[in-house]
Amino acid sequence: MFKDSVITAKFKKRELTIALVCFGLAFIVNVCCVIAYSCPWVEIFTQIGFVIVFALIFYALCIVARLLALAVTRLIRKCRG
Repeated sequence: MFKDSVITAKFKKRELTIALVCFGLAFIVNVCCVIAYSCPWVEIFTQIGFVIVFALIFYALCIVARLLALAVTRLIRKCRG
């Protein structure tokens, strides 16, 4: 009834890389905001909770974009053949 699924090391590595890129992007946005609003540099570390939340939002947006790309690719393949 249920199918066994295996999560490969390649899949884990790709997802971890994407998550780290999202975290890096959120951290860069935080640094830019600290510079733009002339806040004390300690804000970079005290606002790490918000950085993590924004990283999760970026990751979710990335998942949505990847799912849309997958759907379009499958639709194109279906229409061609």
